[in-house]
Amino acid sequence: MNWKQKLLTPGHEKSTFLIRLMLGVVFLSEGIQKFLFPSLRGAGRFEKIGLPEPEFLGYFVGGFEVFCGLLILLGLLTRLAAIPTLIIMIVALASTKTQILSNEGFWSMMHASRTDWAMMLGSIFLIIKGSGQWAIDQLIFPQKQY
Repeated sequence: MNWKQKLLTPGHEKSTFLIRLMLGVVFLSEGIQKFLFPSLRGAGRFEKIGLPEPEFLGYFVGGFEVFCGLLILLGLLTRLAAIPTLIIMIVALASTKTQILSNEGFWSMMHASRTDWAMMLGSIFLIIKGSGQWAIDQLIFPQKQY
């Protein structure tokens, strides 16, 4: 199986739906909130943590969270949709939690980053395993079960 086929293969595990549900709902919700509450969740938040071009980044990241969260919920191009969510979570950990680590210590950072870790590892899981059962990927890219 070449890398393109592997990237589009949905997998067949039923329990993967739970990970898709968790990631999809959280990313969709967080993305929508970046548009509804930009001063708290979008541009204002990005400006506060010192990211460049916070206005652009707020809508850019929010758009990816909405789009990829929806794709993950539907199980459509799941592995591809999980790549931007992984990048978002790596940037979130690096840009917000390293400051907590340096100012408040390891355990404060671990407490503050628990959701980030769950979302990052969930994204990695979907990149590795695919969408699983009950996904549009199953209809578009059927896989033989062995």
